[in-house]
Amino acid sequence: MLSNNQEPTFNLKVVVRETGLKPDTLRAWERRYGLPQPERTTGGHRLYSQRDIDTLKWLVARQDEGMSISRAVDLWHQLHSEGKNPLDSMPAVDVPVRRHPPMAAGQAIGDMRQAWVSACLDFSEQEAEQILSEAFALYTPETVCFELIMQALSEIGEGWYQGEVTVHQEHFASALAVRRLEMLVAATPSPTKPGRIIACCPAEEDHVFAPLIMTMVLRRRGRDVVYLGANVPIVRLETTIASTNPSLVILSAQQLPSAATLLEMGQLLQKLQVPMAYGGQVFNTVPTLRRYMPGHFLGERLDQSAETVEKLLTKPNPLPTVEKPSESSQRALTVYRQNQARIEAEIWQVIDGTDTLYQQLNLNLANRNLAQHIIAALTFGNMAFISDDLIWLKGVLGNQRIPTELFRFYLSAYRQAVDLHLGLIGQPITTWFDKLLAAES
Repeated sequence: MLSNNQEPTFNLKVVVRETGLKPDTLRAWERRYGLPQPERTTGGHRLYSQRDIDTLKWLVARQDEGMSISRAVDLWHQLHSEGKNPLDSMPAVDVPVRRHPPMAAGQAIGDMRQAWVSACLDFSEQEAEQILSEAFALYTPETVCFELIMQALSEIGEGWYQGEVTVHQEHFASALAVRRLEMLVAATPSPTKPGRIIACCPAEEDHVFAPLIMTMVLRRRGRDVVYLGANVPIVRLETTIASTNPSLVILSAQQLPSAATLLEMGQLLQKLQVPMAYGGQVFNTVPTLRRYMPGHFLGERLDQSAETVEKLLTKPNPLPTVEKPSESSQRALTVYRQNQARIEAEIWQVIDGTDTLYQQLNLNLANRNLAQHIIAALTFGNMAFISDDLIWLKGVLGNQRIPTELFRFYLSAYRQAVDLHLGLIGQPITTWFDKLLAAES
């Protein structure tokens, strides 16, 4: 006669809820490793015992300690062969959703990452999806997202920067990644913890990978997260805050222009007395930006940000003292906005007839991009914040075999136009251009 904890009682849905494991993962473990071994109903449906659930939690706990699933299964059988009960000798951690193991899951996931990159570069959607499905069957969603997808996208992005990957290949990979993340978010369980979180990108930020991952991870931890997506305008944000009553708003920015719109959103949230946490690549490359932010920095590693969020929700820290931009920068910003169209028209006159420059540098795009960066830098009160992005842009132009002389010609024309239309008020801008052009020469 079976003991109570060995009686096959629970269906697959209950086991998924109790362990945080996906159905595909449960079936893969059963097929590959023989753990657990559920009974079947007459209709062929799986029935699990409490011991099966405890076994799965035990395996999850070993993964959290850094073991691969195959090593955890071997350890289970080894303890059994020694006459020990694994559940007694190494108890499981009784949590509904497991945390991802340390960032060294072994060679297998590295091989999967390279295979996924190759499939994306070949535009092989079916193969790329199959690789992800296999990875999710073997590893936690967190591990796959951080170690496979995120690192693969970084590798593809570096390939684009070097001129070895086309923008179409990069967009294809990003679209597949975002689609899979959205599926993971949709499949997360109902919240079990109090408080609500809003996660989104501010205006002018289209990269949704970071807030999507944060949404998925926090929901798997039982948090109630409202995901608003990319390029969220500040207009009527106050109404959204009033209707959702969040305990925390998480914002993500990858470039300087969206860091400036994030600052604007953060200042509004501060007035509304709603805590704000933020992160993104731009705050890693230009850490001085953090001094201006009325919120809590989530850290430089996305895979550790959820821990910071948990700490902020359980034991909030006081906001850091923020720096304010100078009055001269704010005056320059106001006058620059008023004269932006005149400046750009002046540049068009300077290069009139220079077909090569127009074709290779794409003047419309260059004007829009530089204007966004100037406005953002003046918002923070430091034109030097643009420098890192311009170094990056110069590298892109070089790798795409666009002569840097065109870049210098354009910067010189822009500096002259700013001086013509802004005069002394535009000195924060022209001084920066002078330093940049001197360094270029």
